[in-house]
Amino acid sequence: MSGLGELDRPGAPGGAEAWDERSGEWVAMPEGAAASAVPEEAHAPAPSRRPNPRRTGADPVKALMHRHRELCARAVDPLEIAAGLEAHGVTDRTATRFRHRDVFSLAEEMYARAAHDEETAPRPTTPTAIRTHTSWILLTLLPGALCAATVAALRLTHGRAHAIALAVGVLAGVLALRAALARGPLAPTDGTLPGSARHASGSWAWTCWLVAYALLGDGLLDAAVAGGPDGPPGASADSSWTVATAPVLALSLACAPAAWCAHLFAVSARRRLDTSRGLEEFTASARPLLLGAFALFLSALSALLAVCGVVLGESAAYAQTVTLGALLLLARLLTAHGFHHAPAVVLAAAAAAEAAALATVFAGRLPGCGFLATPVETAVDAWGPGSIPALACAAAATALLVHATRTLTRASAHAPTDRPC
Repeated sequence: MSGLGELDRPGAPGGAEAWDERSGEWVAMPEGAAASAVPEEAHAPAPSRRPNPRRTGADPVKALMHRHRELCARAVDPLEIAAGLEAHGVTDRTATRFRHRDVFSLAEEMYARAAHDEETAPRPTTPTAIRTHTSWILLTLLPGALCAATVAALRLTHGRAHAIALAVGVLAGVLALRAALARGPLAPTDGTLPGSARHASGSWAWTCWLVAYALLGDGLLDAAVAGGPDGPPGASADSSWTVATAPVLALSLACAPAAWCAHLFAVSARRRLDTSRGLEEFTASARPLLLGAFALFLSALSALLAVCGVVLGESAAYAQTVTLGALLLLARLLTAHGFHHAPAVVLAAAAAAEAAALATVFAGRLPGCGFLATPVETAVDAWGPGSIPALACAAAATALLVHATRTLTRASAHAPTDRPC
């Protein structure tokens, strides 16, 4: 005969009676639990066992999507996400930590998840080409027009009116150039990065120096090697220090072709970005676009130099002007796509080389320091004063061209994402 506690144990119904509360508890107990129950615990309800939740590791891809949620929200294709990840330093090696073979495979999963999470929300659309605006087209024509007007005024005026025309023309040209570089395809797309303002101001200062040297530097260097200058600069051939207006006029007129070449490169690269299926494929297709736009600009600049030389009756100065134009275009292309540091450094190096050449010639006049001027004087005697800026700008342009073929052919340089400096 069992004790009273045995009567309170939950158990299966013995007949057709309805299930009572204790029978329900019996069903809820795991198999064998009723048989192992002891009489002392009979008055207490059987403890319900809850299954322990399975511990799973955090989803790294989901965490990455949360970190780049704006990029995922506005992306219209996986490559755009891949470009954004590349811009933030995510490499193929990093993608292996997310169990993907490369960045593009990781971007495809992120794009698929973003599309699934927001399938009911309207997806933003990004234009596949940069629209041409009349405003920046007119602004790129303005520097050349003002420079041409200034040159004409300088040739028609004398004395005080000549000085006023020069001052007004230089001021108007500088302001027009700043306006042309502030909008359109030559404008910087990201000025909020650390150091961007400092690099931008430095690039502008060195650009002004290089253009000023194109106007005055060759004449000053030639006069310095000859023992002068004996007077102020002048546009006539009789002046001891001649001013080269044709190169500066050609460079100012070339602002419009530079903007169009930059626009053509940006549009073509964006189209390739939309159709490419991988980062390497895009890089291979973007490199010819960059070199083609670069060659097109040099051809336009050479044609403008020839016309300006004939109209003004001056030497076209192809070597130093074409290399300077190439340097300025590459520096501006890099700046426009968010790479500010390298252009500032290279422009400063070219300007420093030109300044050092002038300084060594004047320093060579000091007693016992004639050897300082020997390299520059040898180059001037062999190839002319234009060889110094041609060598300096050619070396700087070559360095920037190599850098541009590595940076401007990356997808991150053309995707609508924040780009590093």
